[in-house]
Amino acid sequence: MESSEEKVVAVIMVGGPTKGTRFRPLSFNTPKPLFPLAGQPMVQHPISACKRIPNLVQIFLIGFHEERDFALYVSSISNELKMPVRYLKEDKPHGSAGGLYYFRNIIMEDNPSHIFLLNCDVCCSFPLTDMLEAHKRYGGMGTVLVIKVSAESANQFGELVADPITKELLHYTEKPETFVSDLINCGVYIFTPHILTAIQEVSMHREGQANIRHLSSFETLQSPTRALPLDFVRLDQDILSPFAGKKQLYTYETMDFWEQIKTPGMALKCSGLYLAQFRFTSSHLLAGGDGTKSASIVGDVFVHPSAKVHPTAKIGPNVSISANVRVGAGVRLISCIILDDVEVQENAVVINSIVGWKSSIGKWSRVQADGDYNAKLGITILGEAVIVEDEVVVINSIVLPNKTLNLSVQDEIIL
Repeated sequence: MESSEEKVVAVIMVGGPTKGTRFRPLSFNTPKPLFPLAGQPMVQHPISACKRIPNLVQIFLIGFHEERDFALYVSSISNELKMPVRYLKEDKPHGSAGGLYYFRNIIMEDNPSHIFLLNCDVCCSFPLTDMLEAHKRYGGMGTVLVIKVSAESANQFGELVADPITKELLHYTEKPETFVSDLINCGVYIFTPHILTAIQEVSMHREGQANIRHLSSFETLQSPTRALPLDFVRLDQDILSPFAGKKQLYTYETMDFWEQIKTPGMALKCSGLYLAQFRFTSSHLLAGGDGTKSASIVGDVFVHPSAKVHPTAKIGPNVSISANVRVGAGVRLISCIILDDVEVQENAVVINSIVGWKSSIGKWSRVQADGDYNAKLGITILGEAVIVEDEVVVINSIVLPNKTLNLSVQDEIIL
């Protein structure tokens, strides 16, 4: 096959409303994949990386959010990228591999030679083109993006053992009890279409097991997979583990950054990682300013073109300011995400916080936290339309939507 004939498609898994519950109160009114990091919806970071792959013809988002939640976004991003981006809604969760199989006819309609599969809630530099070249060299069915982490944290993830020379995936364990390896699965894959046959075989094998099991009720009680529907196929346990060590799966190691975006705290951290990445990929998106005509900017900052920021404000590092935000005189913003239509009045300070849509922060008030991204109250979160009155201090707290704070709070969840 001529290389000019080769076509690539990308599939991004976006989950559904039953997922992302740790993301509340920020996921009440916007699906987590559309929550903005560095001024762009979470899912747009992998989409932008996919757009840089040679011969990419189509991008699919698969999940079980309502179609109306994604309709506007996919039409605008398709127009912007001049490439079809389609949302495919599952009737129910099918697992990380099952969704791919469920929509196999649509995914294969361009007869692609390779299929990328990405999770939307991982944050990395998505080195997809390099990964594709490595995958072609390896000649296997699939290649998994991996990263080295500290031995202490490895067991929170899927650990894998790879051949140091050939990079073949030899062994895969999801969240092991004991230390297996410091290499973990980043949730970014590339496959040949043979993966679809492999997923089908898992389903058929399970069906066969189910038929045998009708004979033995004792076995039914003992079987760990009895609760899984035939069409629910997990990439890690059902594909990666059984195919490891069979010269089918290989690894590609990223030397950049990698995080999972499971909580608002990690979202704030990842917003900063993506802002830093913009220096190399999209430096035009980063704000500049020295306090003469526009605000003083420190480090990596994104300011939406429609936002109005007073020239005496000082902003950064790691600040993202969304559409129609108003920032008053003397305001100081450090390490925060300010969402659409927020007003930050003069001399207010916001540090290590996420300020929800349409909220208002009064004069001389402080909204801050100590910035431990992994702790439950490590960042302060204001839900939608929260009013912080003048001179009120909010520290290490989560405030649910539509509350008015006229007294200072610390280490609290305000329901």
